[in-house]
Amino acid sequence: MPEDRLAAVTAALPLHIELTRAEPGCLSFSVTLSNDAAGRFLVSEVFTDQAAFDHHQARTKASAWFKVTEGIPRDYVIRQED
Repeated sequence: MPEDRLAAVTAALPLHIELTRAEPGCLSFSVTLSNDAAGRFLVSEVFTDQAAFDHHQARTKASAWFKVTEGIPRDYVIRQED
């Protein structure tokens, strides 16, 4: 993450976490700073099903969080358990 944006992202993070955890179907949501790469956040999120995750994605794209983090690269893996 660009260093000049880290403060704004960090400031917006608590509300993003609170809103995500309150979403229907959110079982867990955590965000921590990486010890290995400055400015990198590690995110772990678990939702009850694809519909709950899709709702989360839609809500996030319409949020202040999306504006604060717009253009910052994201690298993630989605896993589904049976």
